[in-house]
Amino acid sequence: MWSVLRPHPQQSETIINFMKIRKAVLPVAGVGTRFLPATKVVPKELLPIVDKPVIQYLVEEAVSSGIEEIIFVISKGKELILDHFSPKPELEEFLQKKGKEDILKKIEPIHKMAKFSHVYQDFPHGDGHAILQAEELVGNEPFLVLFGDDIVKGDVPSAKQLIDSFQGESIIAVEKVPESEISSYGVIDPGEQNGNLYEVKGLVEKPEASKAPSDLGIIGKYICPPEIFDALKNADTSKGGEIRLIDGFIELSKSQKIWAFQIEGERFDTGKPSGLVSANNAFL
Repeated sequence: MWSVLRPHPQQSETIINFMKIRKAVLPVAGVGTRFLPATKVVPKELLPIVDKPVIQYLVEEAVSSGIEEIIFVISKGKELILDHFSPKPELEEFLQKKGKEDILKKIEPIHKMAKFSHVYQDFPHGDGHAILQAEELVGNEPFLVLFGDDIVKGDVPSAKQLIDSFQGESIIAVEKVPESEISSYGVIDPGEQNGNLYEVKGLVEKPEASKAPSDLGIIGKYICPPEIFDALKNADTSKGGEIRLIDGFIELSKSQKIWAFQIEGERFDTGKPSGLVSANNAFL
């Protein structure tokens, strides 16, 4: 009789843990030039959408998608982001004494949402360089990446849409982009499609509309396998010597497949004033 080989229980647990997305990297080291002079003092990620800062929407998106640890990649002067997710006992005591229990319920849970850690990006060498700074904190496991400019309002958190489609290889979030805006996006060359999931045959950074391989533009949400770190180190640098995440994916595509998922929901680009205003109107 043939016996069926089954993994040792400990091995099974290791495999499951490897596939589970537990950590999210949020690169928030940028200057926020579009919002100057306001961002001389306040990081753009702390600008409000109604009564919560942009960054809190992203953290809530990650946590509601199953993320347990948030890793911020910050620059000097943006420690206010860390403060927002730290306990504020004096404020909590003040609100309690004033009987403002409704406001207290909004404040208290913030620092308990997840485990928070951070690392510095000393110089803006590109978004891929920012991801590399988190390598030690991420370790040898897949992870979610959420950039601070993309807020999606929908029935299912966009991060969960990516996580639910994850099978061990990179997934890039995309959406259909008007032809007039395509030159502002990284664009995928799509292959075989299964529902909202596309195999990626190629990636092009900010192509002219006439040369774009599709209208599927990349937005700032990804799942990366741990191999992305070596790919970023080995990738060709972009113009200006920057290490871009898209270059890492291009390098990684030489050894494994890259996938794209068309996100469902309404996206707001809060990295520009008009997008922030639109997000406020939508969430009000």
